[in-house]
Amino acid sequence: MKLQPPLRLADLAALIGCEFEGDPNYLITGINEIHKVVPGDLVFVDHPKYYEKALKSAATVVLINQRVPCPEGKCLIFSDDPCRDFNALNSRFSPWKMVHSMRGESVHIADDAQVHPTAVIGNRVTIGARSIIHPGVVMYDDVHIGEDCIIHANTVLGSDAFYYKGRPTGREKMHPCGSVEIGDRVEIGASCTIDRGLTSDTRIGEGTKIDNHVHIGHDTIVGKNCLFAAQVGIAGCVVIEDDVILWGQVGVPSDRHLGKGAIVLGQSGVMNDLEPGKTYFGSPADEARAKFRELALIRKLR
Repeated sequence: MKLQPPLRLADLAALIGCEFEGDPNYLITGINEIHKVVPGDLVFVDHPKYYEKALKSAATVVLINQRVPCPEGKCLIFSDDPCRDFNALNSRFSPWKMVHSMRGESVHIADDAQVHPTAVIGNRVTIGARSIIHPGVVMYDDVHIGEDCIIHANTVLGSDAFYYKGRPTGREKMHPCGSVEIGDRVEIGASCTIDRGLTSDTRIGEGTKIDNHVHIGHDTIVGKNCLFAAQVGIAGCVVIEDDVILWGQVGVPSDRHLGKGAIVLGQSGVMNDLEPGKTYFGSPADEARAKFRELALIRKLR
């Protein structure tokens, strides 16, 4: 999430009642989770296991629950509960607002786009030229559809990130403030769900085709001209390069990277990053030829 206008380090720390170390006049330009940070961003960390990753990340400001030496070129904000304060900042700068009609505020629909009257469109949504939105589609806030797209019936775009903080009293919901970006010439089948980014965007590259009943999690980036068959499930923060094919019921856990042109055969479970241009099968998925040889050898043991 970008802060417009940027906020001074001292002012942001004051909003959450925290002490800080660093230039009080440093301008914080964004708030992001660890997978999406860029210079100028604030990120939070609340577990020693991830201190080093956060302190060495691209983020310039780290919201942390431990007094540690401040790395050169960075700023620290000290909090007894960084997750709580991170959530509070997200809620403050990107508050949720219920849409009480079929069209929210600041909606821009191209003159030649076709949108069925039963589609529900949230705030700050854009729909590009010649795109077709079928009955029952729901677009939450900050969804952006490119040109020549087709979104089939009952698909939901921009639902909340599946992201929770475990507490002794239960699981605390992380407030999402990201978006969904759909490139040109994308087709999304019926009853699909694509979650908005937690603090950044979930992106589907141009020319990608998605079958029915596919789920794509928060902050996942899908490249150009990919092909996903029915019941594929992709978790959050996955990077899928161009021309990847996922056949039916493939599952991909969070924080994985699938190389350009990789093919994953049906009902496979991807546990590791995949190299480009190879075909994979099985659970855990391995190169298809090796997996088929393994299955043949297992049969001989019977």
